[in-house]
Amino acid sequence: MKILCIGRNYRDHATELGNAVPTEPVVFCKPDSAILQPRLPFVIPSWSQDIHHEVEWVVRIGRVGKFIEPEFAWSYVDAMTVGIDFTARDLQNTLKSKGLPWEKAKGFDGSAVLGTWIPGPIEPGHFHISLEKNGVEVQSGTTADFIFPLEQLIAHVSEYFTLKTGDLLFTGTPAGVGPVSRGDELEGKLGGKSLLRLRIR
Repeated sequence: MKILCIGRNYRDHATELGNAVPTEPVVFCKPDSAILQPRLPFVIPSWSQDIHHEVEWVVRIGRVGKFIEPEFAWSYVDAMTVGIDFTARDLQNTLKSKGLPWEKAKGFDGSAVLGTWIPGPIEPGHFHISLEKNGVEVQSGTTADFIFPLEQLIAHVSEYFTLKTGDLLFTGTPAGVGPVSRGDELEGKLGGKSLLRLRIR
């Protein structure tokens, strides 16, 4: 099982970080060890002083596919949920400034948090995600605002990576990313339904 992630898929998020709006999907990977096991808190690693939350719509792949045509992309999705892509922003900025890959800042243990899965079949449509920190909404977005819609994402990544049953696709985060601190409580919602609760330690 692999975790494929899309960066800068919301124009407002690219702008808030001072990044150019991409002309094709920005793809990176997390190892499966990045998945935070259910009911465990997220522990801030000792080597970072600036861990950021990034709420995302996450889909799970239900069958093997390669060179998938956009019109068939939805048929490869067998579940969806809301997730958090935790990012060590300080380390990421250091690595980027040196022209180095930034997997260490994105793929560390526990950096991929998943909510409760909503099983498919998933009908094509637009979905709203949000994140609350200590009861206050800090991120909100809809897949209607994607720069690259799901059909294009699946077609693009399947050119380079064979998609297999159980693979995960994090589809990008809207504006509002920010730091977390010990004692914070996060709640992720999909379509207004709470699917994820998490304490920061």
